[in-house]
Amino acid sequence: MQLESSLQQRAEQLSHLEHQREQSDWRKAEELRRREESMRELRLELDKERNKEPVVKYVTQTVEVESPSTLRQLSKARQQNEHLSEKLSNQKERCQHVCHKTVENLSSSKKVLAQQIAAYEREIGTLREELLKEIGHLEEKKEAAVKAAANCSQEHLQTLQKRLSALPPTLRTMKTDYASLRSQVRNFSDFYGTAIKEAKKQIMAAINEMSEANKDLLEKYRKEVALRRKYHEQLVELKGNIRVLCRVKPVLKEDQHEEGQAIVVTTDPNNESALTVLSKGKAKNFELDKVFHPQATQEEVFQEIEPLITSCIDGYHVCIFAYGQTGSGKTYTMEGTVENPGINQRALKHLFNEIEERKDMWTYTVSVSSVEIYNEVLRDLLTKDGEKLDIKINPDGTGQLHVPGLRVMEVKSFQHIKKVSSYNRITFGTQMNQHSSRSHALLTVTVLGTDLASGAKTTGKLNLVDLAGSERVWKSGAEGERLKEAQNINRSLLALGDVIQALKAHQTHIPFRNSRLTYLLQDSLGKGNKTAMVVQVSSLESNVGETLCSLKFAQRVCKVELGPAARKIETGGHNERGNKARIWIRNHLLKMRTNVAILQSILCAIAPLSGEHLIFWFWPN
Repeated sequence: MQLESSLQQRAEQLSHLEHQREQSDWRKAEELRRREESMRELRLELDKERNKEPVVKYVTQTVEVESPSTLRQLSKARQQNEHLSEKLSNQKERCQHVCHKTVENLSSSKKVLAQQIAAYEREIGTLREELLKEIGHLEEKKEAAVKAAANCSQEHLQTLQKRLSALPPTLRTMKTDYASLRSQVRNFSDFYGTAIKEAKKQIMAAINEMSEANKDLLEKYRKEVALRRKYHEQLVELKGNIRVLCRVKPVLKEDQHEEGQAIVVTTDPNNESALTVLSKGKAKNFELDKVFHPQATQEEVFQEIEPLITSCIDGYHVCIFAYGQTGSGKTYTMEGTVENPGINQRALKHLFNEIEERKDMWTYTVSVSSVEIYNEVLRDLLTKDGEKLDIKINPDGTGQLHVPGLRVMEVKSFQHIKKVSSYNRITFGTQMNQHSSRSHALLTVTVLGTDLASGAKTTGKLNLVDLAGSERVWKSGAEGERLKEAQNINRSLLALGDVIQALKAHQTHIPFRNSRLTYLLQDSLGKGNKTAMVVQVSSLESNVGETLCSLKFAQRVCKVELGPAARKIETGGHNERGNKARIWIRNHLLKMRTNVAILQSILCAIAPLSGEHLIFWFWPN
């Protein structure tokens, strides 16, 4: 095959050379034809020139000269005639010279073409001889290769014949073994089917037993987790720890078009306090008081906060604040939307519902104030011009903080409070959040209650805080005024972290005055208050750094102990009804000779009329 391909290549080269020679011959013939035609045209032109009549005719006339002017004209005519004769003779010489040169060029071209054709023919002859020699050489190689292949094929054929002669005995042995195996397989199929059925029954029974056992274990585990959570909450309440809730922001449609959107935060459906974050290939676990999955509703979040709202009516100071990076959903959790309100609106609505239920026993006065901290400047949100304020120590000697000039509005209903609870808070867009809150917002609700029976007075305070989001400047793209806002936000949040660390370590000095934010939250983060923090985190991989920082801060907050909550109550004076009850107790119980059970039932019935705690000692005799 190689020899044949080489021969074919040589033949193609020969045909190519012949084609080139034919093209060269054709080009030469065409050039010769063009030159001959040019020669013919020149000859025809020369013949035409020769056949033309002379332009100047010699006319001999006898002229009689009559004047000098006529003689001058005659001399001019003769001169012109001589000049034209010279031109004619020059033109004839030029034509003869051109014809002579053309004939010489044609003869030289013919000679050159003949030489080139002879050279091409000699080259073609040489190539033909070389090609014939190469073909003969290739034919010899082909014959030798065919002979070698024939000899090799004969050897292989002999070897194959020997192998084929040895195959029949082996084939007979294999047929016998196949028949034996086939009979065994037929018998085995019945045995295998029976064994499979029996194994299936045993496996299903084991699975059923395991599933029942797993159900029991899972139910016990859930009960234990719920019981553990209940005891933990009771312990936290006794210690006065800050209650920390975590809410994971779901992935929104606008987040799905960006890069780095893998979900790295997962919750445990069997453990409502556990959260796992995948960072750099490692899973990091966090344990908080309550973890809400991304699909949790606003109502589910508020149910965990609801007991604190009731505590505010009972005379406790309560603080609820949202913490997290910018764009993690803090404002949505605290304020929500018109169709789906957040903690603020639901808390205020619950507050007035409780007041309505207690109207037969208590009277309440509710007042509201709202401020924001923007670039470390305190602004009143209930005034149109946003007057700048300052924080001072209350001159009444209680040691509490107050803001001189802050507008405090008394509200009568939930609809009234909705109109004044949200005003001109400053927001701007960044690369991380198109509606980023650039200030810390604090809504304070003060509830003054009076017991109609005893005259006792309670003072409850509810602080609802929406902190501005922490942000990394290189990531948010903040510049100019936005950069200054981001620096102030991060500085105030860092001061909040220092306060939390000092409270956790039980330090004697707590740096509340390092920031306007911490100074304003001093009453809420001090001893004897009930505080809850909702930490907002993003589940996306692009925000995993901020998520880890928020969760680590939340774990530090979990360990802060504010001490048992203290109720702010002032005992009222004894009214006429209470005095009559005390006189009745003194006059009748001392005269009665009865058993302890009857005395206890009487005391339980009349003790609420006195509005006091009564202590009685009983002796058996």
